[in-house]
Amino acid sequence: MEQRHLGSQGLVVSALGLGCMSMSGSYGGADDDESAATLRRAFDLGVTFFDTANAYGLGHNERLVGQVLAEHRDAVVLATKFGIAGRKDGRMLVDGRPEYARQCCDESLQRLGVDSIDLYYLHRVDKTVPIEDTVGAMAGLVAAGKVRYLGLSEASASTIRRAHEVHPITALQSEWSLFNRDPERTVLPTLRELGIGFVPFSPLGRGFLTGDVTTPDFGADDMRRNNPRLQGDNFTRNLELVGRLHDLAAAKGCTPGQLALAWLVDRGDDVVPIPGTKRRRYLEENVAALDVDLTSADVALLDELLPVGSAVGPRYEDMSHIDS
Repeated sequence: MEQRHLGSQGLVVSALGLGCMSMSGSYGGADDDESAATLRRAFDLGVTFFDTANAYGLGHNERLVGQVLAEHRDAVVLATKFGIAGRKDGRMLVDGRPEYARQCCDESLQRLGVDSIDLYYLHRVDKTVPIEDTVGAMAGLVAAGKVRYLGLSEASASTIRRAHEVHPITALQSEWSLFNRDPERTVLPTLRELGIGFVPFSPLGRGFLTGDVTTPDFGADDMRRNNPRLQGDNFTRNLELVGRLHDLAAAKGCTPGQLALAWLVDRGDDVVPIPGTKRRRYLEENVAALDVDLTSADVALLDELLPVGSAVGPRYEDMSHIDS
């Protein structure tokens, strides 16, 4: 698989990563056996970039990823995150205090079973703590040899600049896809100015861009049941957007999801999407997107069909944890 430089500090990863969140129950029940098989299959296919977080399954995800990939430790890049401390009254609790960063890092190292974390993200920006303080603590983890590279998630352009002045930021992880093109306005230009890589999460619009989601009837244990974009009139209007992908995907001999991934991969060699799945068959379909060649005419058509701002509704029920 093609290798890409993520950021300008020297981190090299596979052109496509694997988001592991769904292996811990976010989109229905967990299946550790199939998830483990999916992790191993990903490595066999050339995926070397694996994304987890301490919040996924309350540590279950880090333990699973660490145990399965232990035999390949020197050949993989492990990314994890801290900063989401739980939920209260339906709202996400965010904690960016320096002491919390240090505590979470030590706990993640133990769960992953590693001596150092390759890429350590602040999962959400804590608006009550200066970003300089949080990143300063993270820089201390680098100095201590516990972390190799630093990242942010869902951070605004101004926050990215402030953080980067404290310590070089290697990557930003935020939602970016044909279903959410907001980062293209100010965040992406800032990243490219500063030499920071972009790791798009939910590159398939939480599965919506695959074309397989045709009704808003999600299970009680599926986080999408509370996603405003996937409910009521918003669902119907957004489904029309996804329908615009079908003809072009058929013409390219691929699925709508593969077309959406190919579009992101084509955005630049500083972009490394991390489609998430807990099943081998979806993993293999996603990796095959790397074989889809897009022409400039294809890209222009996609820009016309799904322009910036075309999706209807907010991305989360509670947007207070999004830095803007």
